[in-house]
Amino acid sequence: MIDTFYEWYNALPSTLQVYWVIALITSLVFLVQMVLTFIGIGDADTDLDFGGDADFGGDADFSDGDTLDTGGAMQLFTIRNFINFLLGLGWGGVCLYSVIPNTIVLAIVAILVGMLFVYIFLFIYRQLFKLERNGAYHIEDCVGQTVDVYLTIPANRAGMGKVQISFSGSVQELAALTDSDEPIRSGSKVRVLEVIDGTTVLVEKL
Repeated sequence: MIDTFYEWYNALPSTLQVYWVIALITSLVFLVQMVLTFIGIGDADTDLDFGGDADFGGDADFSDGDTLDTGGAMQLFTIRNFINFLLGLGWGGVCLYSVIPNTIVLAIVAILVGMLFVYIFLFIYRQLFKLERNGAYHIEDCVGQTVDVYLTIPANRAGMGKVQISFSGSVQELAALTDSDEPIRSGSKVRVLEVIDGTTVLVEKL
């Protein structure tokens, strides 16, 4: 099988050989990056020092990494985006070689395809970051809200119940305590008085 591959590769024009090498190597690196990113290992991305970072607008702070590695990817000059560029350049050259006979024109078009790949992946990373950011919530925002009791809350902080609270359209379940002399049954309406810790709130029955 390897001999067959070498025969096929050696039969290609030298220009096409270059594009195939770029396409295959960067495809492998790209797949490895994706796997590492989605299992939570690829949380860091090395910036290429080309004099600064690109500002793509928006009010999000991309200085910190996140589980999808969007922090580094949102900067223009990074190793990740360089791989994305070479991925587009390589496959652009391979796919368009038979369509564009002029080597120089083909190279220019392949470069443009590479730049398009970078833009596409930046756009995808931005959308993923927005989804992850929208899924986050600050527990302090629930103070003063009227919420539903999901599991009965024992009286006088004798135990924990649960309440359901809506944050930016997503419903979260939080542990709840009460100072009431009577337990607060499931389905009751309560008001959040304060946040006790990162997962527990103090409530009173309405």
